[in-house]
Amino acid sequence: MKATIATLPGDGIGPEVMVETLRVLSAIGSKYGHDFTTTESLIGGIAIDETGNPLPDETIKTCEEADAILLAAVGGPKWSDPTSDVRPEQGLLKIRQHFGLFANLRPVKTYPALASHVPLRADLIEGVDILFVRELTGGIYFGQRKEMGDSDEAYDTMLYSRPEVERLAHVAFRAAQGRRNKVTSVDKANVLASMRLWRKTVVQVAEDYEDVELEHLLVDACTMHLLTRPSSFDVIMAGNMFGDILSDEASVLAGSLGMLPSASLGAGRFGMYEPVHGSAPDIAGQGKANPIGMLLSLAMLLRYSLELEEEARAIETAIDDVLADGLRTPDIASKGEAVCSTTEFVDAVLAKLA
Repeated sequence: MKATIATLPGDGIGPEVMVETLRVLSAIGSKYGHDFTTTESLIGGIAIDETGNPLPDETIKTCEEADAILLAAVGGPKWSDPTSDVRPEQGLLKIRQHFGLFANLRPVKTYPALASHVPLRADLIEGVDILFVRELTGGIYFGQRKEMGDSDEAYDTMLYSRPEVERLAHVAFRAAQGRRNKVTSVDKANVLASMRLWRKTVVQVAEDYEDVELEHLLVDACTMHLLTRPSSFDVIMAGNMFGDILSDEASVLAGSLGMLPSASLGAGRFGMYEPVHGSAPDIAGQGKANPIGMLLSLAMLLRYSLELEEEARAIETAIDDVLADGLRTPDIASKGEAVCSTTEFVDAVLAKLA
């Protein structure tokens, strides 16, 4: 296979985890006979510094010519003023909207080797394997808003249409059919009108999937059940803001935010893949970054955009094996336990792949 991947290293630890991930991509290409071309572009804070724009037109053009996008991380203290007219996060919102990437898939699973890092009883986390399906281009992050300015009032608007909810629901139900046939739809239908439309629409879509069990949970109840019965969840479907918060909460089930990948998908095979963790500027350039979330994001790219299932599983299995061997980056190391660098961890993954 020949494929072009647009790479967006971004800020903080982004460039270093990107470099390591591309080593794995090269190894996969060599092992399975694929020809992968990568094209690097700017996004986020570094793009603001060099062009004044968190998502330059040149970056958009490069991504349009690629088969998929691999994104590392954006942001940092230098650009953290929320009142600034230009912010790194604007680049993320714009690229999602530009490519119509409405469905964000965030898998969360527990690793037996990291059970000591999860702040829950072992019996609660056994068998946890959740897929969050988060709506990504609507809701309160994209609704009409008013900044405070010279007044003492500001507002944001949570707006959803039936088609927006329908298309996400189909993604969630189809995903459940390939897993354990259960969808938990999260809303706040007891308070919000937009969420009553959400629930009604999900119920209607569910009629097309008789083999999938549908559960409704209010978002506040879901935050509790994620910690009291996490293994009962299969696919969790949520709006933009609720999905953002819940999937970050669920990161503790994996042992670290650095463990989690994500895929942002549209109507076709094109997608953007990125770890859930941020740019972690406090450890940037120190070789301490956990590369697992980035490596697993590459595996998702191979699976969803390039339809290379065997190659994706090879990366996932290699990571499982390296963790079982005891290698740990600082964020997943117990007190007194030896730690390895970002590069050393990836070296071990490459050895498993070989």
